[in-house]
Formats: sequence, C-alpha cells, structure tokens
Amino acid sequence: MPIPTSELSLDEARAIIAGAFAKAAELGLKPLAVAVLDAGGHIRAIERQDGASMHRPEIAIGKAYGALAMGFGSRELANRVKDKGAVFLDAVNGMIGGRLIPAPGGVLVKDKAGNVIAAVGISGDTSDRDEACAVAGIAAAGLDSATG
Repeated sequence: MPIPTSELSLDEARAIIAGAFAKAAELGLKPLAVAVLDAGGHIRAIERQDGASMHRPEIAIGKAYGALAMGFGSRELANRVKDKGAVFLDAVNGMIGGRLIPAPGGVLVKDKAGNVIAAVGISGDTSDRDEACAVAGIAAAGLDSATG
C-alpha cells in the first residue's frame, strides 16, 4: 500500500503546471519556472521552460514557500513589506534561511472545503503575470486559489 505524501496528487500538481504554462502561452509571456509545494513546503513538482533563466526555479520555490510559511499569498507579503517596511521580513527571512520571496506569484492552493493543501510559485515574467498563471493553473486542476 502506498504511503500518502500529500493532499495534492502528483496528477493535480502536473495539471497546475500544464495550466500555468497554457496561460503563459496564451499571454505570450517570457519562459517560466513553476513550483508546486505540498502543504508542508516540500516540492511536489517543478518545471522550468526552455529559455527560463537558471535561478527561476529557486525564486518560484521561494514565492510558494513564503505563501505557505505566512499563510497568505506572496502578494500580501509584498504589500506588508511596502506598508510596514522590511524589518519583519528581514527577521523572518533570517530565521528561516532567506527562503521567502516577497513578490506576487506565490499562491495558496485550497481544496473545495477551503483547506490549504499546497502552494504554487511562478517566476519568469512580471510578478503580476506570474500570479495570473498560478491562478489559471490552479483553476485548471479544479482547485481554488488564494493570492493574498
């Protein structure tokens, strides 16, 4: 019997990535990296499109990880840094090894009951466009999103 590793199936994670890439193609975006993390912050699936720069996957992971760590999308994290300064972010980032990226593109994934089951992070184009692709990917997998 397989041991369950996540509330999000690998097929769902792959559907999120495919949906995000489809939205990027529709919008004519620059090459992206898409990371899907389970609710515990572990990588469930990750892909980097041809032509995406070499550290896009790490940035995508940081956006998703930040959403999970803070309990809201990375857009809200970016807004809080703007509104309250970077002192809190610097403290938290120092505590957890610099793993948060405070820019839109990290989106929580919720099941139909409203439970957070994963997060998606995208990097490669503007942060707003990255976020739009994350939301589209999550919807393509039949799940709900929370951008913050």
